[in-house]
Amino acid sequence: MKEWTISSPAGRLHLHKSASLVGLKRDGSQESATASDAVLSELGGFELVRLPEAVDIDRALDDIRERDTVRVGTHVYTAGSDDRPVVPTGLIYCQLAPGVGEAESQRVFESLHLDTLERRADGTVVLSVTSRSRNPLHVASALEQLAMVQTTTPDIDVPLDQYYTAPRDGLFAEQWYLDNSGSVPNVPHFPLKPGADARIRAAWSRLGSLGSDRITIAVIDNGFDLEHPDLRGKASHALTVHSNQATVPRGSAYGDHGTPCASIALAPANSLGIVGAAPNARLMPLHGLTYSSYLTERMFSHCVSRGANIISCSWGTIDSRYRPGRYHELAVRKATTEGRGGKGCIVLFAAGNEGRDYLNYYCQLPGVIAVGASTSNDTHPAYSNRGRGLSVVAPSDGGWPVLAARASWDTGISGADGAKKYYVDGRDRGPHHKHFGGTSSATPLVAGICALMLSANSELTAAEVKAVLERTADKIGSPASYDASGYSEQFGYGRVNAERAVVEALRLRGLDTAPAAPPPLVELRVADRARSGYGLQIGAYRNQDGVVQLSKQLRQTLDLPVLISEEQGAGSTLYKLILGQFDTADEARAQLPRVRAAGYPGFVRELATVA
Repeated sequence: MKEWTISSPAGRLHLHKSASLVGLKRDGSQESATASDAVLSELGGFELVRLPEAVDIDRALDDIRERDTVRVGTHVYTAGSDDRPVVPTGLIYCQLAPGVGEAESQRVFESLHLDTLERRADGTVVLSVTSRSRNPLHVASALEQLAMVQTTTPDIDVPLDQYYTAPRDGLFAEQWYLDNSGSVPNVPHFPLKPGADARIRAAWSRLGSLGSDRITIAVIDNGFDLEHPDLRGKASHALTVHSNQATVPRGSAYGDHGTPCASIALAPANSLGIVGAAPNARLMPLHGLTYSSYLTERMFSHCVSRGANIISCSWGTIDSRYRPGRYHELAVRKATTEGRGGKGCIVLFAAGNEGRDYLNYYCQLPGVIAVGASTSNDTHPAYSNRGRGLSVVAPSDGGWPVLAARASWDTGISGADGAKKYYVDGRDRGPHHKHFGGTSSATPLVAGICALMLSANSELTAAEVKAVLERTADKIGSPASYDASGYSEQFGYGRVNAERAVVEALRLRGLDTAPAAPPPLVELRVADRARSGYGLQIGAYRNQDGVVQLSKQLRQTLDLPVLISEEQGAGSTLYKLILGQFDTADEARAQLPRVRAAGYPGFVRELATVA
């Protein structure tokens, strides 16, 4: 049949068989199955390929199924005027009528050549087609005609939307969203609003640290470059959702979105690249965005069983035909109530970038923290979806973009000269980063803030974390946009404030919330020496903790004294790191080959000129 009507969370979904797309699961060899090109590497566990339009799609698929390298082949469908591919995964959720016994139903399932994967207490049976079964849509339709069956829902997968903003045409100082002084270094003609940030740096000071290394943030997405300098050594309990393998794939065929999202949440303070909101947190990368109910259950169950504290999801849909249904909701509810030993995992979803007056449907699931975006000037970016259910907003693109890690295979976008572009202003910031944005960026930023809150008070429940985020947020935008209860459909309860959230987490733990002094630098200064002579300036940084770590590394590696000079700027502090103290410039210059051989830049600086 070319047309099918199936049950879905949105009601009846009308599907039309594609005339050119098929889905394949292959063994070993990845030879093209008479395909002119691969369309998607993963959808419902299948690789989607396009056959020539002129072929008979049924006959062509039968021929492909006969190949030794093809384990399973399936038709692909579309819904109405939407050209996104829809793939039956081969699984069927069957809700039995009350009183139907296991033996009775099992006889029926076996007669249709179905395998029984699960029998659940609520009467749901999860079935799988076999090589002897008919098309899963046909089988679901046949089951639905039986009096013993209340409903059947064939499991389908469809590409979901990733909520990022592409580039429009040491880096801590450029991370205005952590601590906004009103400008970005070397970007003179783009003023920002001082204080239009998430107060991350202030939260670190309140904690007296960069957060706990016992907190794990699960990022569910596609395309993780775990060898990136901002992610290397951070990951544990990885999962490729479709194959259930304990690893994540590499390469452009698998996307690149997960890399910047993860870096925004937890890039380490290692004096390289950028710094995430929770630099000490661990990463649990789950590769494989999916609408499939069964695979959604798998991904959230993995997060719960492997100890994720926070689950960050920068994806979803505003298409009502593919709104999450009962089994999606149960999977998320299990995480928010049973995770963390019963305290609940904190689950965040991006509001979406379609500029609509309603949110990504996944944001509407109970217990979810729905995250929108704000700009570098504390305004609402037009792309960020609005509506009831929005929890908070967080700094992102719309003014000056966010800086994030980029996968080594990220191709960027082509400029007018054919060159690849990664930065809005065209100024190169090195091979490992790019400008990023959208609610995709705002969501992991809030996930990192949640990690700081749990570092302050690990006993907080998921519901308490959500409540604290909302009541400690800063009201931005016009006061008229907020109702009497302090809620705005543009900004939710306001722009997230990490410092206030951490202070409240500490208060709920019963700890003193007086301002904490920043980690001391005194022992690293050459404070008792006159600032005369010359040294080698290694760099200037705004991340105090990173400077401390780098100073220790320099002293251990090169056995030279270190001077750290503090220079106060507009709302922030710049730390200049000087290596050595020599009587003459030539003596300092003589150390340059050794310093550079150790991997550090440097130039001669007269100490008397250091602020």
